[in-house]
Amino acid sequence: MTTTAHSVPIRVWSDYVCPFCMLAESPLRQATAGLDVDIRWMPFELRPHPTPTLRPEDEYLPAVWKRAVYPMARRMGVDITLPTVSPQPYTRLAFEGYQYAAEHGEAAEYTPRVLSAFFQENRDIGQLDVLCDIAGELELDTREFRTALEEGTYSEAHRKALRTAAAHRVSVAPTFIIGASHRIEGVPDAAQIRDAVLDAQARPPQEHGPACGVDGC
Repeated sequence: MTTTAHSVPIRVWSDYVCPFCMLAESPLRQATAGLDVDIRWMPFELRPHPTPTLRPEDEYLPAVWKRAVYPMARRMGVDITLPTVSPQPYTRLAFEGYQYAAEHGEAAEYTPRVLSAFFQENRDIGQLDVLCDIAGELELDTREFRTALEEGTYSEAHRKALRTAAAHRVSVAPTFIIGASHRIEGVPDAAQIRDAVLDAQARPPQEHGPACGVDGC
C-alpha cells in the first residue's frame, strides 16, 4: 500500500525579540524549498506585559550574544546585531499586527520582516509607526492597519493564539511542530527540518473525530 503525498503543516512559535527565531528562518527556508508545506509563524510572548523586558546595557544580553548568538550567526552567514533599543519592546502590538497580516494574506512575509527590522535595522518594533511602515512595505492598507491596532481589533485573536501555544506546552522560542508528531525546540539545521517534513509527508493525514479544545466545543 502506498501513501499519497500531502501538504505538511509546520508551526513555528516565535517571539520578535528572540534572535534564535530569526536564525531559525534560514534553515526553515532552505529545508522546505521545493516541498509541499504550510508554514505558519505562531505567536509566543517570552515576556508579556507587565513582566519587565531585557535591557541591552545590562550584563545578560551581551553575554548571551557573545556566547551563543554571534557564533551561530557567523556559522550560518546571517547578518544580525544586538539591538540597542532599551528596554526591549513588548511584542503584543506587533503580534496583533501579525493577525491583521494573516487575515490579509501576508502572514508568511510579516514575521521575517519584523524580525529583520529589529535585529538588522535596530528599529523599535513596539512602536506603532514602525509597524505601520512594515505594513506599508508589504502593501497592506496602512490606515486600516493602524486603526485596527489602535482599536485592539485583533486583541482577542492574539489571546486565542497564546492559548494555543499554552495548549501545545510551548515554553521556548523557537518551537517547531512539523506534521503531527515532530517537535523541535531551538534552532534546527535544515536537514532536521527536511527529514521531519519528508517523514510526515509519507504518513497518511490524521483524521480527527469530534472533540473539544482549549476554546470550547
